[in-house]
Amino acid sequence: MSTYTTCTSPYCNAGWGELLTHMSPYGFANFGIAFGLGFSVIGAAWGIWITGTSLVGAAVKAPRIRSKNLVSVIFCEATAIYGVIMAIILANKIKKPDEGINYQFPDNWDFPGMYYAGYGMFSAGLSVGLTNIASGVSVGIAGSSCALADAQDSSLFVKILIVEIFASALGIFGIIVGIIESNACTFPVAALENSYY
Repeated sequence: MSTYTTCTSPYCNAGWGELLTHMSPYGFANFGIAFGLGFSVIGAAWGIWITGTSLVGAAVKAPRIRSKNLVSVIFCEATAIYGVIMAIILANKIKKPDEGINYQFPDNWDFPGMYYAGYGMFSAGLSVGLTNIASGVSVGIAGSSCALADAQDSSLFVKILIVEIFASALGIFGIIVGIIESNACTFPVAALENSYY
């Protein structure tokens, strides 16, 4: 049986706090892109799963609803597109520094600006991703209700579709918040003219 020992190397992290504070801002920015895109796709898939199963089940009894209720699937897919849009916006904000070889930056480098950009892009991507999970699930539930109601009474389709449009608007709000959060996030590419430290 082996025993575990504490790492004594200077490259070990003492815990999660030290790990997260010593992570590169470029890593945070890339994780923001990954979470924004990944969670948006999960939200879209979850919504399509919820609405698709009800649509297929209700279409057995009322085949006329098949083509009309595909709008619900399109609304669910829109949440993934919002994530793709935000990922493109965030990826274009990551700039390679002109100075600093192997991350050895000069003393007058704008480190606070670099960390601000990394944390800001992480929070923007995470907020867009989590909002799109909520949007995808709510659109899926509303789409499922729309398909089941339309199978019973075709006059209910437009009324429930309006609720579905409002559920889809959650994803738009999320991408607007993400754009606002990432607006001031610019990675420095050169050292500051005057050092303030």
